[in-house]
Amino acid sequence: MEGPAGSTVVAIDGPAGSGKSTLARRLALALGLPYVNTGLMYRAVTFEAIRLGVGPDDAEGLTGLAAALRFDLDLDLHPPELRIEGSPPDPELTSPEVERLVSQVSAHPAVRAVLRDEQRRLGAGGAVMEGRDIGSVVFPDALLKVVLGAGPSERAARRAREREGRPDEVSAAITTRDAQDERNVPAVDADLEVDSTHLGPDAVLSLVLAEVRRRLAEGR
Repeated sequence: MEGPAGSTVVAIDGPAGSGKSTLARRLALALGLPYVNTGLMYRAVTFEAIRLGVGPDDAEGLTGLAAALRFDLDLDLHPPELRIEGSPPDPELTSPEVERLVSQVSAHPAVRAVLRDEQRRLGAGGAVMEGRDIGSVVFPDALLKVVLGAGPSERAARRAREREGRPDEVSAAITTRDAQDERNVPAVDADLEVDSTHLGPDAVLSLVLAEVRRRLAEGR
C-alpha cells in the first residue's frame, strides 16, 4: 500500500451505476486510505425514516434522525469503511423502498448540512470519499476530483446485476434518480472525467491511480 500524508482526500462523483463504489474501494485499498461511501449515510437516514414513520417531506424530523445517527470508520477492515451505529451498513439500505425515497430525503438542505459535517469529520485524516457532492461542497479542495460516467444502458445493466433486478425497471429508476440528483446536487468542477462504458474496473483504477500519484509527486 502507498501512504499519502494526512489530509489527502480523493472525491469520486458520478451517477448511479457508473462504478463509483468499485473504483473508490479499490483506490482506497491501493492508497492505504479509508473508503467512505457517503450515499450510505443518506440511505441510513432514509431507512430510519421508513422504520419510524417519518415522511420524506418532514425536513425537521429527517434532520433530527440524521443528527441522531452515529457514523464512524471500522478500522479493522482493509480498507477501513463506514459503520453506522457501530455496525456494517444494513443490506436493507439498498432495498427498493429506500432507493425510491432517498433522493427526496437527501434533497433537504438541513439534512445535507448535518451529514456534510459528519463527512468532513470522517475524511479529516484523509480518505477516498464517494458521493454526489464531495468535490463541490464537502471537500472542494480535494487532492483529486473524479467524475465517473457510463452510458445509461450500461449503468442500468450494472445496477440490475448488483441488485438482481430487471434491467427495464432499473433503467426507469436510474432515469428518475438522475433527474432528482440533477436538481439537488451542485455540478462538480472535475479534475478528471472518466467514461467507463467500455472500460473494465482495472483500467479505470489504473487511470485514476496514475493521476493521484502524479499529483502527490508534485506535492499538490
